[in-house]
Amino acid sequence: MSTSSHRRSLAALLAATLFSLGVCAADAAEDAVVIPPPAVDEVASTGTETAIFAGGCFWGVQGVFQHVKGVESAVSGYAGGDAKTAQYETVSTGSTGHAEAVQVRFDPKQVTYGKLLQIFFSVAHNPTQLNFQGPDRGTQYRSAVFVSDPQQRKVAESYISQLDKAHAFRQPIVTKVSETTGFYPAEAYHQDFLTLNPTYPYIVYNDLPKIENLKSLFPTDYRGKPVLVMKVKG
Repeated sequence: MSTSSHRRSLAALLAATLFSLGVCAADAAEDAVVIPPPAVDEVASTGTETAIFAGGCFWGVQGVFQHVKGVESAVSGYAGGDAKTAQYETVSTGSTGHAEAVQVRFDPKQVTYGKLLQIFFSVAHNPTQLNFQGPDRGTQYRSAVFVSDPQQRKVAESYISQLDKAHAFRQPIVTKVSETTGFYPAEAYHQDFLTLNPTYPYIVYNDLPKIENLKSLFPTDYRGKPVLVMKVKG
């Protein structure tokens, strides 16, 4: 078992222990943060756009974006490293430069890049945690935004500055904004993991509360039926 898999197994064991003690997953999981929308956003264009977000284990991040209206697909994968090292067990060593990431294809007329960033920072992960999220430790779990053009970079960097100046979080944001050098889809068993494994303790403890937070904080952007990779490929 890889170090990463071992940590997720420990998290699952912890969740099961909490359940036996009567501790609710929503009580144990990290709370979402209410933040303002970006003051600077991109101009809506025609066609589909692509964004890449990394914020810890890709299971939960993928699950969140799959429930956002205007998102056409959300695929778990690896970004930041080379194609030859884009395999789960190798990435889990933390030595490849890759981050577990999610590639989001979206209709900018339905949901803007800035709105996706707001959801990412608010409910999908904690942007103040350096090289970890929850129980997962390592650079592969870092907070990062991989941009595809100057406009995305401008919106992302402006928003991070805006949130830091407003002290939206108790600690400074550590999210790194980088150019996209490649995205490599993860293995099939990682895709749609949250939807396919809703009772898996790690998902219940760490990720299902994110979906509830999305529904609560972004009701007009939330959709109950997620867009799944299996349907995109089919």
